Amino acid sequence: MCGGYSKGAVRGVTSARVGRRWKAVLAAAAVLVLTGCGVSIPSDPDGTLARAAGDELRIGLAIEPGLIDSGDPPTGPLVDVAREYAASIDADAKWQIGSEEALVEMLEHQRIDIAFGHFSPQSPWSDRAALSRPFTLQERDSGELVALMPLGENALVSNFEHFIDDSGRAQ
Repeated sequence: MCGGYSKGAVRGVTSARVGRRWKAVLAAAAVLVLTGCGVSIPSDPDGTLARAAGDELRIGLAIEPGLIDSGDPPTGPLVDVAREYAASIDADAKWQIGSEEALVEMLEHQRIDIAFGHFSPQSPWSDRAALSRPFTLQERDSGELVALMPLGENALVSNFEHFIDDSGRAQ
């Protein structure tokens, strides 16, 4: 016995520690290799955030009186959220008005980058578009709303969610 423990127990603990150390080393190596290959997490396979930042954010709007009103330019509290988000990534807002279904189709075909409307967290579009975390509008009792973005464009979703967190709108 060695200090109250059998040699086998000490060897087992040492082996477990070495095994954990190797796992940590391998995990760190994998992160370095992936980072060296230009992979970042979260990522946008289609590069939506990288393309829009500093350039143009294509924003789809589903008209909803009191939230989004048509005009040139459109107005309303959801339009203000969209405009503020575009400014946060140093992008000019390019507006596209359409029905919810038309906007989802535009997201699927990369014709718009983000869509706003009276979309709720229980949106029927969740199988065709990524939903942001819920947010609210301080100016009115709108209930919980979400923005829609292309499926898989996780850097864009994450960036928008940081924006709603920072703006105090997150739920």
